[in-house]
This record gives sequence, structure tokens and C-alpha cells, in this order.
Amino acid sequence: MFFLLAKVLGFFALPSNLLISLGLFGLLLMATRYARTGRRLAAGSVVLIAIAGWSPLGNALILPLEERFPPWDASHGAPTGIISLGGAIDTVVSPVRGEVALNEAAERLTAMAELVRRYPQAHVVFSGGSGRLIHDSATEAEFAVRLFESFGIDRQRIILESKSRDTDENARFTKDLLQPKDGERWLIVTSAHHMPRAIGAFRAAGFPVEAFPVDYRTRGAVDLLRPFATLGDGLRRTDTAVREWVGLVMYRLAGRTEELFPAP
Repeated sequence: MFFLLAKVLGFFALPSNLLISLGLFGLLLMATRYARTGRRLAAGSVVLIAIAGWSPLGNALILPLEERFPPWDASHGAPTGIISLGGAIDTVVSPVRGEVALNEAAERLTAMAELVRRYPQAHVVFSGGSGRLIHDSATEAEFAVRLFESFGIDRQRIILESKSRDTDENARFTKDLLQPKDGERWLIVTSAHHMPRAIGAFRAAGFPVEAFPVDYRTRGAVDLLRPFATLGDGLRRTDTAVREWVGLVMYRLAGRTEELFPAP
């Protein structure tokens, strides 16, 4: 039930969806006796879409998420295992095209090639089923294993968790699968902006992990003043950041994390 509710609320919480819905509602009102209100809503939605799309708002929202966890410190020695979270494979396009179609979060998977080469004794784990409400027949895990094998990773080293639909299930199902022991050190590889929620979910599941953030979308504080060249790019960045902040709030309210904004 939480998964379905999160998907529905998440759709309308995205600025692009919310603002265009507001504008369309305004257009409908313009044909009624509330035409004045409708004009205001339509005009307001256009202005807010422009702000969300062209201004640096998306960067300002995503930067605190990306900066929350620093790059992993390799000086502490080799990890027991490396866990890559799903979210980088298009499970609609991949089965039709017969190849692994990656999205802009591809570094969640490609970073594994270097990590596995550097730590040949570490377990290689992928956690990801399908988080879609529709077109969910394929799982990310079945395509991730193909990609890992193309990196030269021995299939015997790869451990797959293919049932999880969201970050909370990533954490709980992966813990059940691996049964981590005291003293073991597990890395979690995911997008830097997603790392706070991922770490919070794993902590709540009783599985301490170390952050290995990848897939940075900004260069740092310098991007706080950088506007976007296209409306689509800015809206996508704003949507990504807002989705993560909303996810943090929902996870905290549902008791799926113990902190609103998990820190190192």
C-alpha cells in the first residue's frame, strides 16, 4: 500500500506535473464563472514553470543532497562487498531492444567496473526489481547481471536481489539476502542525491553500510548561480531534487528512516 501511495503522491509532487496540472485546471475554469481565477492560475503556472525550468532552482535543491555524504575513503581498506542499487536501467526499453538501456543514473552500474577491479575479493551485489506501476514484467537485476558480465565480472561473484521496488525494499531485502555479520564492511553505490535516503533506509533495516556516491549532477556551489539553457533540463533537475526531498519526508513519516536528513 505504501508503494502505491508513494507512486501516486510522488507523481503529483513533481513540480513539472503539479504546475502543468495547475495550468490546465486554470484553463478549464476560464470557461466557467470563475474565469478570473482560472486566468490567474494559468498565468501563475506559466511563470512558475519558467522559474523551475530556467532558474538555478533545481541546482539549489539538489546540491545539499549531493554534498551530504563525502566521497568514500579507500584508506580504511577493502570492503567485504559492494552493493549497487537499481534505478539506472530502463526496464521498458531494454527487453524490447534486447540490450541494456541505461538512463542518466548509469554511474550506479558503471562505477562497479572499477570497484570490482580494485577489490577482486569483494562480493558484487545488485539490488533492484521493478519500481514501475505498469510495464513491470522485466526486472533491473536480469539486465544488470548481463552488464556486469560484460565488465568481465565472474557470474559466480554476482549476488542478485530482484524483488525490491523501492529504496526501503532495497535495504530490507538485501539485508535478508546477505545476512551481514559484525565487522563486515559493505559499500553502497548510488546517486549522490539519493544517498541520504538510501543510507537512512539501510540504517533503519539494521544494515550499516558505507556511502560511495556517484552520478553527481552539479559541480558544487558554483552551480548555485548557473541557469539552465533549456526549460526541459531545468525542470528535470528540479523534479529530481523535489522527488528526493519528498521521499525523505515520506520515509520519515512512515518510520522507514530514523532521521529526516541522514548524515555521515
